[in-house]
Amino acid sequence: MVLQKALLAASRRPGLRRVVTGNPATRRVVDRFVAGETLDDALVAVRALSADGIQVTLDHLGEDITTRAEAERSRDAYLALLDGLAALELGAAAEVSVKLSAFGQSLPDGHDLALELVRPVAEAATAIGTTVTLDMEDHRTVESTLAVLAELRKEHPGTGAVLQAMLFRSEDDAKALAVTGSRVRLVKGAYNEPAAVAHQKKKDVDAAYARCLEILMAGPGYPMVGSHDPAMVARAHELAAQHSRAPDSWEVQMLYGIRPEEQRRLAAAGTRVRAYVPYGVDWYAYFMRRLAERPANVGFFLRSLVTRS
Repeated sequence: MVLQKALLAASRRPGLRRVVTGNPATRRVVDRFVAGETLDDALVAVRALSADGIQVTLDHLGEDITTRAEAERSRDAYLALLDGLAALELGAAAEVSVKLSAFGQSLPDGHDLALELVRPVAEAATAIGTTVTLDMEDHRTVESTLAVLAELRKEHPGTGAVLQAMLFRSEDDAKALAVTGSRVRLVKGAYNEPAAVAHQKKKDVDAAYARCLEILMAGPGYPMVGSHDPAMVARAHELAAQHSRAPDSWEVQMLYGIRPEEQRRLAAAGTRVRAYVPYGVDWYAYFMRRLAERPANVGFFLRSLVTRS
């Protein structure tokens, strides 16, 4: 947990960002977790995953927005992404994930700005037969993000939400969102949260995840099980059987580049699997959170830095 906190803190340090992003060796590691820097790169990844029977949710990376103009560029990037997806005719098999911070949520009057800018993205997604999921960021954004969700669902009821099991409030949020038509991705959480609002020990986070998972699987909504933990994925299958869920009434979500063989195995066995595919030039914060999630990722990173291609 100490290493995780250090890496998460590093994700916000501009000086370290310059060192990491300026190191050519870093690129070899980043390519494992990020589909590329351009829309064309992302669409290549979508085609490859689709060929393996894996659905996708795409994230255009960019969180540290300081001006309205930058937020508008995020909107425009997602509109271009949806235009690119339209040509693939994948429908709901290719959706998009957005972080409202990239739409100006942290700016003055950021809640209203984020809602204004994300609305046309939801409209464009609906127009091509797919949808948007609102990623959840640190605990200070939860109320605003859920309020934006409620507004978008009035016209785009398939808009998805994300809950982080590590937050104390997430069980109550799961109960509120476990309703007909609601799509909820459940994750453990990848932000450095204080003890006042979040579980700090892995065993407590795991237990909270299991409780939230049971709430979502018992309800009439559409659970999206965001986990690479074999025990949690197995538990999801048990709960699906227990509640007589059809195979198309829930899904497993895993990150691009993590356990790809298992993603293919699950999909081949009949589980609906969706890969979370990030792309874009602003990959640093996302990359550092991936390192923080699993010690094995840190070892992989360090080995790659000293390995000559």
